[in-house]
Amino acid sequence: MIFEKITSEGLAHNSYFLLSQGEVAIIDPRRDVDVYLDLANKHGADILHVFETHRNEDYVSGGLELAHHTGATIHHGENLDFAFGKKVKEGDTIRTGALDFGILETPGHTPESISITLRHKGISDDYYMVFTGDALFAGDVGRIDFYRDSEAQKEAAKTLYDSLFNKILPLGDHVLVMPAHGAGSVCGGGILGIPYSTIGFEKKNNAILQKTREEFIEYKSQETFPIAPYMAKMEEYNKDGPPILQSLPFPKSLKMKGLKQHIVNGAQIVDVRKPSSFSGGHVPKSLNIWQSGLPLFAGWLLNYEDPIVIVKDAYQKLDPIIRFLVRLGYDKIVGYLSTFSKWFTSGERFATANTWTVHRLQEKLSDTSLFILDVRDKESVEKEGKIPGAKNIFLGQLEDQLTELPKDKHLCVYCDSGFKTSVAVSILMKESFEEVTNILGGFHAWENAGFEIEK
Repeated sequence: MIFEKITSEGLAHNSYFLLSQGEVAIIDPRRDVDVYLDLANKHGADILHVFETHRNEDYVSGGLELAHHTGATIHHGENLDFAFGKKVKEGDTIRTGALDFGILETPGHTPESISITLRHKGISDDYYMVFTGDALFAGDVGRIDFYRDSEAQKEAAKTLYDSLFNKILPLGDHVLVMPAHGAGSVCGGGILGIPYSTIGFEKKNNAILQKTREEFIEYKSQETFPIAPYMAKMEEYNKDGPPILQSLPFPKSLKMKGLKQHIVNGAQIVDVRKPSSFSGGHVPKSLNIWQSGLPLFAGWLLNYEDPIVIVKDAYQKLDPIIRFLVRLGYDKIVGYLSTFSKWFTSGERFATANTWTVHRLQEKLSDTSLFILDVRDKESVEKEGKIPGAKNIFLGQLEDQLTELPKDKHLCVYCDSGFKTSVAVSILMKESFEEVTNILGGFHAWENAGFEIEK
């Protein structure tokens, strides 16, 4: 058996490649499927089966893309009417080489969720691995708050508890747990940053699994996480099937005339440079999402209708930027500016972003003309506190709450350390807020300087 775990940076998404006797099964593939095709070609093997543990909400599943390239059969849980693939149910077994993949119906995170057991029939009848999708993670369990309905969420909590305690945990303490996500994923609140876990480890160390059934249901019934706008598109694509890519988009390197025409036509100008570079100069009205922040915030801030133009630094490679976007379903990438210097050396007007140190902000704290904006998530503010007098609006929800901000005051914006701040500053400048300042180093710099914290 050959086993590979493929982790998608930013999304903290895990997919799995398993090969036996020249036959391959893929579990929870991402949309840019060349990594699986390359592995199969390397080993001279055929991809025969694709398992999708559920209709994912945070990325475009790659099952249909893989089936297009290989003819593989896609397997889904039977409790959702997918527009493609084959339904599987509790007790089904799919053989791949000497590997038996068994189906467990483990609803809770979603009604159609399945987990997939693995037994190597050439070695033992014992279970070896279980691919849990978003039911069980290292140190956490799947979120169930997508319903935004208290009764439905309570029922989902009951169902998830039963899936965990009646289906997954009894498989055996030795069984390796292979979830669809790791630390940093939006699909859980406390996923551990460890590469592998076992059922025995989770039974002993996963705090949520220590709760009684009543405690578990109460705890999970109360949880709420942000739901990004793009998740509705992911649900649509992953149920009905996304457009087939064939290959990654290859946008044009733009000259000034072409870039300016895209701006006139309403393209989304996405500057993926670091905040310091953006502050020093940028295309007016552009949105600054630093490169590794694309998986986290593109889905909050970009729409699917208007084309996208990328502005990058010369050292930044285009390929990972394109992959970050297509994994979220953003295919209309029409061009890029290979370096911002092309803009200003052409004599075009550019905008800059004002910056302050935390020391400057502390000196001006009593100035009534200032309005301090904290764009961290609510949990961080509740846990760590905030700069005195700051208003908290989570970055992902800022565009929807702009009316809560005064246009006649000087907005001083901060986050944890500065990257999300620059995104927020770019949004505010794009929306014509006249005085906006990036507080460099954010809350961490304020805290490290020993300044007062409001709890």
